[in-house]
Amino acid sequence: MLAERISLLSGSGTAAAREAVNVAAASGRRIIDLAAGEVIIKPPSSVREGAIAAINAGTNRYTDSIGLPPLRKAIAEKLSVATGMGWDTGDIVITAGAKQGLLDAAFAVLNLGDEVIVIRPCWPTFPSQVLLAGATPVFVDARPPTYIPDIDAIRAAVTPRTKAIIINSPNNPTGAVYDRSILQAIGDLAIDYQLWIVSDECYASFVFTAARHESIVMAHPDVRSRTILVNAFSKELAITGWRLGYFAAPSEIVSAAKKLQSHTTSNANVIAQYAILHHLQVDDGTFEQEMHQRLSQARNTGLLILSGLHDVTIPDAKGSFFFYLDLSRLISALPAGSPVRSNDDIAQLLLEKADVGSVTGSIFGDANGLRLSFGIPPDLMATGLRRVVETLNSLKTKRAAA
Repeated sequence: MLAERISLLSGSGTAAAREAVNVAAASGRRIIDLAAGEVIIKPPSSVREGAIAAINAGTNRYTDSIGLPPLRKAIAEKLSVATGMGWDTGDIVITAGAKQGLLDAAFAVLNLGDEVIVIRPCWPTFPSQVLLAGATPVFVDARPPTYIPDIDAIRAAVTPRTKAIIINSPNNPTGAVYDRSILQAIGDLAIDYQLWIVSDECYASFVFTAARHESIVMAHPDVRSRTILVNAFSKELAITGWRLGYFAAPSEIVSAAKKLQSHTTSNANVIAQYAILHHLQVDDGTFEQEMHQRLSQARNTGLLILSGLHDVTIPDAKGSFFFYLDLSRLISALPAGSPVRSNDDIAQLLLEKADVGSVTGSIFGDANGLRLSFGIPPDLMATGLRRVVETLNSLKTKRAAA
């Protein structure tokens, strides 16, 4: 008999979406994968060169459980530049991807019976890890079209058991970017109720508005002592499979992570650590700038294509690399006898009839959403989005005919 905690988990919905695409492609169909949670681009040469050099040097030994000190120092310097605040080696933990950093945070601060505020739509890992830690996720829904949470709704969700709040800006899946006012309000609330803040900033490099990404510790410096700032190199360097993340946190969280990781992964992949260290030592920002430019152009092209949709609000897509469609008007207008009744049905229809992979919002706790990536090669993205527009608009045509 399996442990009860396994029954708390539903599995990764985004992984299931990828698997559905792979199964369809294996049958010989040419699927355009707009479900991808990654940018499809060759990683920078500096990362590849660093990995090869480490392998050729015979690098194969354990590191400190929280990572190579030179890498932690380099990340602290990178974070100091990005935030305008001072960070040092002792503030940084290297993890096997952002997921381990988030799990470290959950295990370090949560006790059985605690509650954690989770803003929805959300990455399904957030509530799953809260449950694994023996706590309870309490959802606060962020509404379309902005998907910016209402601070009064967050405050109303706080109880004597509330221990933490998880925030994610730029947001996966919605692309929402929290401005200084909402970050300051969340910071005030965390201070008022003595909450930990877990801030997932893995999409910090992907903001497509005039304003750059702002971390909550920049907007509200007084919350630094209660904030665990999680990030990763997976997205910004297009190395999702390398599994290298990090977090910056107060000393007690760093000490807890050192204990936790010594009994879980021992340390993050050593070759990946040396590869990223080399990149940070020689990087001039060219790769990141070129990738951002490509994504910005893809976003503009995609928004133009999506403007042809009927009964679907065009997304803002201010951050991350996702278009998040609100299908509520379309779904509510479908006839009662239609075989398509939900966003799950629409995602399935796109895969079966349009050969396009997508991620249903149900995975993120939203019955009306649909996530589409613009991180794939731009020509494929444009073709895929045109198929999405044609397929969704055809539902309206069928409705009129009915």
